[in-house]
Amino acid sequence: MSHGIPRINEVEPRTEQVRLRELKKIQEYKGLVDLVEAKNQERNYTLEALQLTSRLLTLNPEYYTIWNHRRRILQHRFSPPSPHEVNLQKQRDDNSPAGLTESTLELITSDLNFVFSLLRKFPKCYWIWNHRLWLLQQASTHLPVPEVRKLWEAELLLVGKMLSLDNRNFHGWGYRRTIIEALERRELRDDSVRASMVKDEFDYTTRMIRTSMSNFSAWHNRSRLIPRLLDELAAGDDDRRKMLDEGISASNLHSNWELIYHAELTLIQEGLYTDSRDQSLWFYHQSLMCSFDPTFASCSIVPNLSEYDRLAYIKSETDKLVEMLEDDDDCKWIYQALIQLAMLYKSTSGSWPVLPETIGTWVASLQALDPLRHGRWMDLGRRIGAK
Repeated sequence: MSHGIPRINEVEPRTEQVRLRELKKIQEYKGLVDLVEAKNQERNYTLEALQLTSRLLTLNPEYYTIWNHRRRILQHRFSPPSPHEVNLQKQRDDNSPAGLTESTLELITSDLNFVFSLLRKFPKCYWIWNHRLWLLQQASTHLPVPEVRKLWEAELLLVGKMLSLDNRNFHGWGYRRTIIEALERRELRDDSVRASMVKDEFDYTTRMIRTSMSNFSAWHNRSRLIPRLLDELAAGDDDRRKMLDEGISASNLHSNWELIYHAELTLIQEGLYTDSRDQSLWFYHQSLMCSFDPTFASCSIVPNLSEYDRLAYIKSETDKLVEMLEDDDDCKWIYQALIQLAMLYKSTSGSWPVLPETIGTWVASLQALDPLRHGRWMDLGRRIGAK
């Protein structure tokens, strides 16, 4: 089981027949490796050589050297050949099983289809994702802009489908960000499409989070999109505060964007009350608390809060977490967040938001609930003078 998706155990009983069958597969695999290496040494860039790398990578997509061989073959076929190479390549291709030459678009499309078949079986393989991105970069170099944009748009649909199957695949989320960056570039932009896609991507993270709150990648993507979203809305200090704790309507900002953006603190509190032991939720909560830390406030949703407002927010969040303890007093994450907020309040105002004895009980609870880090919490208690 990975991310809630069952993995089928295909291990056969270890019999003599199975052992002999595995030995035969190993011999065939080694023979295929030798053949591919020989073609590479010969600088054989035919379709036959390309098909041999396909066979090998289907068996072992982690063999990154073969991906390099494959790219070398494709690069050769993308480039305009010399007259001598034309004759030599024609002779080789005539002797290959396909017996055909392919256009650059056909080669890239065919390779994208091949790579997709591997991604379905090996969705966490770095080399497959790297090669797919390389193909799109090659398309940007060798193909007309309309064709290139179609390929990138098709990739956005594909990665959306893949994330619907495994919504926490961080490879897919990183790939999606790369696709969005490419589609937003001026050279690929369609005049009929809005230049920025930040609104659509922000809405996408909201949908994915509503589907599953336990999605670190979606929360992370959201944290990167919010500053851009607020800048594009030309949001002032009041509107930024509303996005943090009340929610804002884009129409109030004289924008043609119609959706209402709900308060981030409300959204994360909803998640924490649903599952207080979900580490990804606490990471996002901690990033929001940076808004109240003068050291990091300049990079936060609300960079211009007054000291009074910062302290009020910290006290409010502390009260909410104390209330959570009433039903969940064995969750270490609550105690850890309470101590961090108390220390932030102390560094800002010079006093504690609660009695020092209360902070001491929080530290003691952390030590009991997290014995593997007992020394860390003991040291923390000494540093803050908890009793």
